[in-house]
Amino acid sequence: MKASDDFFGKVYAITRQIPPGRVTSYGAIARCIGSPGASRMVGWALNHCYTLSEFIPAHRVVNRNGHLTGKHHFRHPDLMQQLLENEGVQVQNDQVVHFKALFWDPAYPTA
Repeated sequence: MKASDDFFGKVYAITRQIPPGRVTSYGAIARCIGSPGASRMVGWALNHCYTLSEFIPAHRVVNRNGHLTGKHHFRHPDLMQQLLENEGVQVQNDQVVHFKALFWDPAYPTA
């Protein structure tokens, strides 16, 4: 089986496509890969992406309301926010400002 055929591989493939300055949600990735009830598993996969040699922009994945719920899995508690802000994404109180406008839907990646 190729890495892209397994769940984690599919999550990483979608996450790599998120454009800088945009965000998506765990649920949107789960739906896109055909596992709509697997939002938490998407988070689990992203928690393990640091073991890969290739960079996976996990900081661009937030919860369905734009909250930085995965921030405690980064080396520093503020790193997720810093990475997003470096890309022009505003964050206030651990939530993406203008979340709906910045949301990137992997089911419609060119929209």
